[in-house]
Amino acid sequence: MPIKHAAFKALRQSKKKRIINLKVKKDILSATKTGKRLIAEKKTDEAKTAVLKAIRLLDKAVAKGIMKENTASRKKSRLMKKLNALNKK
Repeated sequence: MPIKHAAFKALRQSKKKRIINLKVKKDILSATKTGKRLIAEKKTDEAKTAVLKAIRLLDKAVAKGIMKENTASRKKSRLMKKLNALNKK
């Protein structure tokens, strides 16, 4: 445990931020899984809305500093690639 007051406060803050960051990452994961599942089921309209929701969550995570920009770009690119392949068929 920290001894100094400032270190104790920093520990409290990091615990709070960790919980928030985990929730955001969990939301992103569930949104991407939903999008992939809908793409696999060939439900184009629902898949498009789910993928757009996942992209919006990824952009927000980058803006908050929860996720790196290249990681989010890679995830968005892969989702859109699958969605576009569905639309071509």
